[in-house]
Amino acid sequence: MKIDILSIFPDMFEGFLNTSIIKRAIDSGYVSIKIHNFRDYSLDKHGRVDDYPYGGGAGMVLMCEPIFRCIDSIRTDDSYIIMMSPSGKVFKQDVAKKLSTFKHLIIICGHYEGFDERIKSIVDMEMSIGDYVLTGGELPAMVISDAIVRLIPGVISEESLKSESFNDGLLDYPNYTKPVEFRGMRVPDVLLSGHHENIEKYRMNERIKRTNEMREDLAGEDDE
Repeated sequence: MKIDILSIFPDMFEGFLNTSIIKRAIDSGYVSIKIHNFRDYSLDKHGRVDDYPYGGGAGMVLMCEPIFRCIDSIRTDDSYIIMMSPSGKVFKQDVAKKLSTFKHLIIICGHYEGFDERIKSIVDMEMSIGDYVLTGGELPAMVISDAIVRLIPGVISEESLKSESFNDGLLDYPNYTKPVEFRGMRVPDVLLSGHHENIEKYRMNERIKRTNEMREDLAGEDDE
């Protein structure tokens, strides 16, 4: 998979690309992630990429031309273009699974008061990571890239992915490690029993219980 991210603050991605699973996935050749500063595509001598909105209003709006020119330079027949926007479709695990099968994703990070509306004409999907507003699209772009990359076959073991939260509409089961007892809190005996069938039953019951208690919206999805 190839992921191209458009941003005017490329330095924000330095740590993201050079640590943990993302770095290993890049080094192993499972994914290529490149950050493009679309300020480099501005025709303004000062590299300007924003201007005042027609009709008045607060803030500045990202201009069409730099983004169009950047997209034109990297788009292929396999490209799927995502615009990070608070008004977009809310990102969820099923969306991550779908996007992880694509060959080429282009993610556009917004800033200021948003995008010139005409940029949407080249976008396949507007995406939001929640009902709140951030100062820019860089953090959301990292969030969805991380969620997608870890689903690419080979990046993480299949066994690890099977029981994760949201995999089947349920949250993950509780996990414990050494010591067996800590400050009066003991690991459930069933996990120490070595009885795999009972352990699986316990974990499934805990997943259902946790989902019902913490995420009623997920618990009711199968009934809709």
